Amino acid sequence: MKRSRINDIIVQSDEMMRSFGFVMPPFAYWSPDEFKARKDDAKNVISARCGWDITDYGAGKYDEMGLFLFTLRNGRLADLQRGGGMCYAEKLLISKQDQLSPMHTHALKAEDIINRGGATLVIELFGSDANGNFDEASGGTVYCDGIKRDFKAGEKLRLDPGESVTLMPGDWHAFWGEGGDVLIGEVSTVNDDETDNIFREPIGRFATIEEDVDPKHLLVSDYRTWL
Repeated sequence: MKRSRINDIIVQSDEMMRSFGFVMPPFAYWSPDEFKARKDDAKNVISARCGWDITDYGAGKYDEMGLFLFTLRNGRLADLQRGGGMCYAEKLLISKQDQLSPMHTHALKAEDIINRGGATLVIELFGSDANGNFDEASGGTVYCDGIKRDFKAGEKLRLDPGESVTLMPGDWHAFWGEGGDVLIGEVSTVNDDETDNIFREPIGRFATIEEDVDPKHLLVSDYRTWL
C-alpha cells in the first residue's frame, strides 16, 4: 500500500469514528517525530502495539480485502497465562461496504465483535474439526448479546448497530459491511496480531508499504523500524 493512501485512510477513519462519538487517545495524533521524542514515555504503548493498523493482508486490493483497526489498549500475555492482571484488549475497526476480512480464527483470543454504528455487519461462520482446523462441514454455537445461537457451516450472521457476537478460539469467521461501512468494536482477551491470527488461506497480516510520502502517523507495524 502507498503511504499516501494510508494517510488518507487514517483521516477518513478518524472522521467516521468521531461521527459516532469516539475520539482516539492523545498518542494517536502524535507525529512520527513526536513519537520518537517520547518513545521512552510510550514504552507500554509500543510494546502492547497500540495504535493505528491498516492492512490489505498483503494482497494489494484494500477496497476488496482489507481492514482498518485501532488498538486502544492491550494487556500482557504473562498476566493472561497466570490468570490475573491485565488480561483484556480493546479495538475499534472499520469494515467498508463489501470489504472482506478473510476467513480466520485464533488459537488464544476470545472476542466480542460489536456493531458500533453504520450499516449491517455480516459475519460468515464455520466450525473446526477435532484438531481445530477449518471444517467446511461443521457448524457450532455462538452467543449474540448473551443469547445462545447455533449456526450451520457457512451461515451468515447479520448484526445491526448495537448487536454483538462472542467468538471463541476455533470459531472460524470472515466479515464485511453490507449496505455501507460499519464501525466495529472489539473487546477481547490479550491480542497478539503477529502470532495468533490463523488464516484459512496463506495470506499476510500486515501490508507492505511503499513510502511515496511521509507518514502522517505511525502504524503499529512501523514501530520496530521507526522507533
